[in-house]
Order: sequence, then C-alpha cells, then structure tokens
Amino acid sequence: MTFVRIDGIAHHIRVDGTATAPVCLLSVGLGMSWFDWDPVLPFLAPYRTVVRFDRPGLGLSAPAPARVWPTLTGEAHRIARVLDAAGVRTPATVVGHSLAGFHCEAFARLYPERTAGLVLVDSSIEEEPRPSRAPALRNTVTRACGTLLAGAGLPRALGPLLRRTAVRAVRHSGGDSAPYGPAPYDLVRRAYSTSRSLRAALAENATYRDQAVALDGLRERPLPDVPVTVLAAADPGGNGSRHWLDRQERLAERLGATFRVSAPAGHLVMLDRPQDVAAAILDAPNEPVRPFPAGQEEERTHRR
Repeated sequence: MTFVRIDGIAHHIRVDGTATAPVCLLSVGLGMSWFDWDPVLPFLAPYRTVVRFDRPGLGLSAPAPARVWPTLTGEAHRIARVLDAAGVRTPATVVGHSLAGFHCEAFARLYPERTAGLVLVDSSIEEEPRPSRAPALRNTVTRACGTLLAGAGLPRALGPLLRRTAVRAVRHSGGDSAPYGPAPYDLVRRAYSTSRSLRAALAENATYRDQAVALDGLRERPLPDVPVTVLAAADPGGNGSRHWLDRQERLAERLGATFRVSAPAGHLVMLDRPQDVAAAILDAPNEPVRPFPAGQEEERTHRR
C-alpha cells in the first residue's frame, strides 16, 4: 500500500500488474473502496499496469477538509494527480464504475493527451440533469447529518453490516461471499467503521446532481480519438433492466462507443462478471454473454 499527498490529503494508491505493460486506472462508484476491483485484477494483471485509489474519506484515504465538497473537475484532476503519483507518463485507459463514470469521462475530455481509452462500467446516467436547489443549505444539512450519525456511533456499530447489505442488494446473485464481498473483513471494517467513510459517501451523494450538470456542460469538449466502451449490466431477474439497458445504449450512441452487455450481472459488475470488465478493458475475446432480453446483441459499435 502506498499513501501520497494530493492537495494536502493523504490518498491510498495501489499499483499492481506488469510494470512495463500499458496502464489502466480503475475508479469505483459512490462510497466504494479500492478492493471492490479485486476480482478483476487476476484477469488484468498479466497484461496491464493496474492503478487503483481511494477518493478522500473512502477506503484508506484521509478525509477532505469539511469545507471541500466533491466536484466533477476536481475528481478529473484527482485522477491526473493519482497517475502522476503512480509515475505514469504515458496515456492510460481510465475505467469508471457508476458515479466514477462521470469522473472518467470528464478526465478524457479535460486530459485527451493522457487518455488511451475510456471504459464506463454500468455508469451513472442523467439525460437531462438539473442543478440542485440551495446547494449551500444542502451541504449544511448533509454535514449536520454526518455529524449526528457519527456522534451516535453508527459507522462503528453498523458500517460493515450496511456495506454487506448494500452489496447483496445490487449483485445478481443477491449473495455476498466471505461474507462481506471479495475483501477480508478486517479491510471492510477499516474502510467502513469510520465516520470519514460515512461523511464521504454522504458528500458524494449530495453532490451527484451537480456533477451530472457539470458533465453535461463539459460534453461540449470532444472526446479524444480513442476506444470508448460502455459496459452495461443486465439482470434478467431485476426490475427495470430493459429500461436501464436502453439508457446505457443511448449513452453509447452519444459517445460513439462500443456497447456491451454483461449478463447476468447486477450493478456491481466487477463482482458478478469480472471477466467481462477485463475483456472490455483489454478488448480481448471473452466468453459469450447471455443476451437479455432474447435477441439482444452482446456488442454494438456507435461511431462518433
């Protein structure tokens, strides 16, 4: 494990894989930690230098100052600084899951010369985002809620249990191995039994709409001429899967991206179908995904 200071905050960074291979950076969704990519690592490590990190307050990273709130451009710049800290001097493929899909797309638009590819893993989507009302009041209320819940001892008492419940809710199997996901319990406890992780997750949730609005404006900048892939999760037993796949394919059309479907998989595709995530990054042949619904093509390419 390595800790580096970015904007005065100690960030936890992990670099694995083959040191001389092309670089890919993996960024997790809202409130998640670096170890949520662990199942993907065996498929990538022989062929890539894999960079993972924790945003402030999450995983093992130190919290941001109370006055600092997540912003889209701030997260794109953070990715650049993480790559700098990892000694990456060549363009990297950036991979964003869920909320981090916003961050990685923003990075590709702001740092085209540093982008070798973009992969969005069941990314967040907001077709017509609207700015939050009274953001100052929202931030004050969010901060107060975090203080109240932390003071009541919620993170220490229920943090790992809430993580376990959340993982079960968004996996295809509905299960949770080991029993807190792919990571050992001691890591889960270190990451989720603290007030910093609670506050960080609340802050990311509170500013989600602001980041969606910022990305909508940033899309006036072109994407670099690099491979772009949208990988969507299809859970045949989940409600609204067809609607979600339609939205994901519209995102692929908007970005001129290759559209892939991972099935059966819940939102945490990296846990349910890690081989599909790796294949999207490596652009390598993969075992056929089961189409959902019947007749769905497993891959479609949209030209920018």
